[in-house]
Amino acid sequence: MTSEVSTPRADRRLRRARLVTLLSLAGGVWATVLLPAVGLTREPHAGRVALGAVGILAFAATQTAVLYAAVTPWLAQRWRRRAQLALAVMAALTVPLVAPVAAGVWPTWAWIGAALVGMAPLVVRLPGALAVTAGTLGVSAAVAWWTGGPVGRSLAVTGGIGVAVAAVNWFQVWFWDLLVEARQGQAAQARLVAAEERLRFARDVHDLLGHSLTVIALKAELAARLAPVDPARAGREAAEVQRLAASALTEVRESVHGYRAVDLGEQLQAVAEVLRSCGVRCTVPSLPVDLPQPAATELAAVLREAGTNVLRHSRADWCRIRIDRKENVARMTVTNDGADESGPDAHSHGLRGLADRLAAAGGELRVRRQDAVFTIEATVPVPS
Repeated sequence: MTSEVSTPRADRRLRRARLVTLLSLAGGVWATVLLPAVGLTREPHAGRVALGAVGILAFAATQTAVLYAAVTPWLAQRWRRRAQLALAVMAALTVPLVAPVAAGVWPTWAWIGAALVGMAPLVVRLPGALAVTAGTLGVSAAVAWWTGGPVGRSLAVTGGIGVAVAAVNWFQVWFWDLLVEARQGQAAQARLVAAEERLRFARDVHDLLGHSLTVIALKAELAARLAPVDPARAGREAAEVQRLAASALTEVRESVHGYRAVDLGEQLQAVAEVLRSCGVRCTVPSLPVDLPQPAATELAAVLREAGTNVLRHSRADWCRIRIDRKENVARMTVTNDGADESGPDAHSHGLRGLADRLAAAGGELRVRRQDAVFTIEATVPVPS
């Protein structure tokens, strides 16, 4: 039932949740070893005690391997199958090794059967788990009959305790799977934001160049036709082609550098919605009414990068965005908690590119970290 999709190993919060889940599952597994071990204390024959101890410990070890695979999504499938096969083989070997221990006095193998039933939902799907449970109950009854113990007691231990253990194990691994899927969804949201921005830029470039290049092509063709019959007019058309080409080049450069009109309010809403969908509390500020379009465009670029950093490089619970204007300076501050030590700093490629861009416009980008709080502050000049 565990997801097969690769999970980022560097996510500290997810690693801690995985460790807690693994320790909880392992604690339950090794607790089940104690009850079969009671039979070892009631067995007078030393040889049976030794064989029983080997069987119990080997079975517990293979259980641990299967549990590790269940909460390790990046583990190769072949290792997962090997762990499951080892558990199946060891479960079969416990019958001759453990069943004779404390025969008729303590249901030693019935407790092994309960642990096996408890592991079934982690190894196979529901129909298979039901089949494993039915088979284990049959073996438990046969062992009780063979060793002279009460069949009803063995079935109660294997069935009742086994189903309870299965429910607990299934719930813990199911909850872990939810955490993995949520983290993968958060990463997908960050990738989606970047992809949407690339598509927007591609559409802008297409809109800019499509019309200009069509007109340039038509006028160049006209100039070529006029050159033999009307050189003066052909020269004027060629000059117009040159003007149009220069204009198109200017527009492309402005688009690449983000100087075209960008709705900062829409950017704020989009970033806030993405953050909220990933569980980050975010409030949208009101924009200064007198913020010029060039300044808004520069701040929108910083906002997009800051929002992406919150999703990719932190485990933030909250994010605060503030935009204001004081005299000839527009300022935006983006602050979030949960900053990861391996996250962006002032020298990251995205932030360095923004710093260069703002510097070209006469602005400045500042980055600071205080404990787990990360702050990006951007300032751009505003004409009086």
